[in-house]
Amino acid sequence: MKRREFIAGIGASTAWPFAVRAQQPAKAKRIAVVHPNIDVRDLTISSEHLGYRTLFEELRRRGYIEGQNLAVERYSAEGRTDRYADLARDVVGTNPDLILIIANPLVLSFKEATTSIPLVAVAGNVVASGIMPSLARPGGNITGISTDVGGFDIWGKRLGLLREASPKSTNARFLTLRSSWEKLQGEAVRNEARQLGISLEGALLDGTVDEGQIRRVFAAMEQDRADALMVIDDAGLFPYRQLIVELASKSRIPAIYAHRIFVEPGGLMTYSFDLAEMYRNVADQIDKILRGEKPGNIPVFQASRYELIINLKTAKALGLEMPAALVARADEVIE
Repeated sequence: MKRREFIAGIGASTAWPFAVRAQQPAKAKRIAVVHPNIDVRDLTISSEHLGYRTLFEELRRRGYIEGQNLAVERYSAEGRTDRYADLARDVVGTNPDLILIIANPLVLSFKEATTSIPLVAVAGNVVASGIMPSLARPGGNITGISTDVGGFDIWGKRLGLLREASPKSTNARFLTLRSSWEKLQGEAVRNEARQLGISLEGALLDGTVDEGQIRRVFAAMEQDRADALMVIDDAGLFPYRQLIVELASKSRIPAIYAHRIFVEPGGLMTYSFDLAEMYRNVADQIDKILRGEKPGNIPVFQASRYELIINLKTAKALGLEMPAALVARADEVIE
């Protein structure tokens, strides 16, 4: 069931199974934040997710104060891809001033649901996926952030970093969706692995991701004696980040992730775009639209830099001696 949370004031939140709207000052701007699976309580200024924490801190810095001149309605599809269309119609029906949506499939559902409400999308290859025709002039009622900075080449860089961290590994796995593995992404990643001389197979997830499926995939990797792991950058895995990190640790598999939120709870390493930079730009786009700019005239933002983050505490627990040269290149080291 889709969920929505209305924040009545700073630090005060109540989760409701159905839409609820509290009274707001007449001049308050109203925005909706929609995520495919993260709990609505994590889409706040107090979230452990750096992106949302940064977003609402930046909006506050720009003068948007929840409960005063800003109302935020938060929604989660709770991992139910079959509910995307219904959720999009529900949110659009409330007619907010702006909607922030995360992940390509959900963005496409909202694009189909409205051509008038401004949409800010955080998604992958927004042009190839049909979300918008151009990064420079997205057109229509949509703009946003493209997380697809390095294309498929980024997976080759992650594989190379994993190889540096664990040079004795010979039996690697890519934890990913079957639908991605069987299409262009999987083909590109397999090609990168061959060029690096790495044996790589898919650890595949089907349909809606859940805890049972993740546990089964890790059990299969342990049985196959997998000794290195790369994890897909799909938002569907975010609610299971702690579980994935714990299972990788229990199986003693060195892993590289596509987001820092996996490394903070104990993942080994990540090579990822700068979340704070990206969500500051989300706030900038929201500000521009709320001040009257047309979203279709606002260029799509692309991250300008990637961060290498290494958790040395995890490396020690895995018995890995991280190369000094690799640690020296890290933007951040967790000890």
